[in-house]
Amino acid sequence: MKIALPLLAILFCTHSQAQTNTYPAWYARTTGKLPALAYGLGEDRLGGAKMGYIDSNVLLQVIDTARGMYKVKLSAQHTAYIEKPYLRADTATRMKAAYTTGSFSAKGDSLYDYVGISMEEKLPYKTWMEINPSRIVVDVYGVQSNTNWITQLSSLKEVKNLYYNQVEDDVLRVTIELQHRQHWGYSISYINKSLVLKINRQPEKLDLRNLHIAIDAGHGGTNTGASGTVTKASEKVLTLQFAKALEHYLQKRGVKNITMTRNYDTSFDNKDRILWLQQLRPHILISLHLNSSGNAQVKGTSTYYKHIGFRPLTTAILRKMLDLKLNEFGNVGSFNFALNSPTEFPNSLVEIAFLSNAEDEARIVNPKFHNDVAKKIYLGITEWLKSVR
Repeated sequence: MKIALPLLAILFCTHSQAQTNTYPAWYARTTGKLPALAYGLGEDRLGGAKMGYIDSNVLLQVIDTARGMYKVKLSAQHTAYIEKPYLRADTATRMKAAYTTGSFSAKGDSLYDYVGISMEEKLPYKTWMEINPSRIVVDVYGVQSNTNWITQLSSLKEVKNLYYNQVEDDVLRVTIELQHRQHWGYSISYINKSLVLKINRQPEKLDLRNLHIAIDAGHGGTNTGASGTVTKASEKVLTLQFAKALEHYLQKRGVKNITMTRNYDTSFDNKDRILWLQQLRPHILISLHLNSSGNAQVKGTSTYYKHIGFRPLTTAILRKMLDLKLNEFGNVGSFNFALNSPTEFPNSLVEIAFLSNAEDEARIVNPKFHNDVAKKIYLGITEWLKSVR
């Protein structure tokens, strides 16, 4: 074994290099609805693990192809994968050996804070949230710093500090420290050739009645979701019933600004839901689903998040859901569900209970349980808001 493993590694590397060397590299730009970079070729029922969405018209070098994906070079030491329909060839551009950044700026208007990173080209990036302290971090690939000043104006309300480090020869890391412990969301995109972050501020009044709440009834139309084992009830029908119960409960508690992603049994592609919600920029998104398992004994409730900055909302909702004497299926992070992916607003996927479990199913189809769930989600959100103060 001590001899075989290195030999296998050499053979694998040689084979990989041969494949890479024989593939003719070419240049492309991102296109389509919400192009996303993936870490690798791994797959599950929700797709492979994603680095995140990326803006359109970003320049990439394609170096290989596999299983419906293009492998792209981000920098000397970093690669990623992207689905083929999300790239279009760019025969006019030739990448420079090195791109540089220019000046940074940070300012606010009446609603948001903005951080702008001046660039020579629309280059790929990755962004994520950090906590304790709360920060937004951006890695920009294929670039070297020529930033000699960072202008920060007194109109900033949420951005506390802004700085960068050249962490690799061609990877620039930008760190944005925030004033508040809770992340309230941000978007990132290119305006001309400047990479701009639009950062949400914490609401002045942390009262649910003053916030814009989006409620997503999972599935719908041709996307039926799971079905009950006893009643054969459809997830798409039940999630709408739960969503309307939550809407009604919030309205009774004085919440006036509520957006429903659907009010009827209509088809609404998840990417279209995201694009629509990104335009609306609600303060909070709650997406309602019903779970299912091949093991009929599995039951319980769970909440899900992708970005660590949004976890507090999901844990608060789960605590209240457990008051309904449901089994705990857990709080799940880094979850690769489409509506957990946006960074623009705190969001929580709530898998209310299991349609595939007879005991859970009996509760799910009971209208009283719909109202009980609505109340617990409301209490979870209000508990979260109290912890933020």
